[in-house]
Amino acid sequence: MAGLDDITKKAQEFLGDSKVQDALKSQQAEDISDKVLDGVADTVKKVTGGKFDEQVEGARSAADKAVGTE
Repeated sequence: MAGLDDITKKAQEFLGDSKVQDALKSQQAEDISDKVLDGVADTVKKVTGGKFDEQVEGARSAADKAVGTE
């Protein structure tokens, strides 16, 4: 799978670039990740009829800490 290895290497190089890292840590990226996490949490709450709101919020908070800057 030389093609997959090449793609993986290029992706790692891309993500290792300081400009890319700065962009991922920007306020704009934080705002986008918050919107995505809010949307997913709201959808899960609707699908479950609100039965697991506390767990959903806990998971949303944990995910925000893992991918966000705040």
